[in-house]
Amino acid sequence: MTFEEVASAIRLAKLPACDAVVGIGSGGVVPASLIAYKLQSPLNIMWINYRSADNRPQYPTPHILQDFELSADVERILLVDDVVVTGKTLAIARAQFPDIDVITFALKGKADIVLFPELSECVQWPWHINSDRS
Repeated sequence: MTFEEVASAIRLAKLPACDAVVGIGSGGVVPASLIAYKLQSPLNIMWINYRSADNRPQYPTPHILQDFELSADVERILLVDDVVVTGKTLAIARAQFPDIDVITFALKGKADIVLFPELSECVQWPWHINSDRS
């Protein structure tokens, strides 16, 4: 999968309006950036760590690595990650926004919006160097 293929698919995707795009760092940073640009919405990054570089869980649950806040006027966000396998990372992130309408987005896996639902095998995303992330 090339960057151009991902960028083109995001350009063509029908995405909901939102007050902010929240990318899950690190895998969701690039797709969230492209989406925020397309929607002309503010971009926020939530740094969460769960898996190691070899894609194995390294903690029992995902960890939020730094404090995260959105402006008080945000009512709807698009929460973006590259791959959602178990949904644990999105669940931890979503729980941080109890009073906000959260729509989840993934390039591959399980989310409200999945850009490449046909992908079932591991994908080498161009922004992951020597990664086996699926």
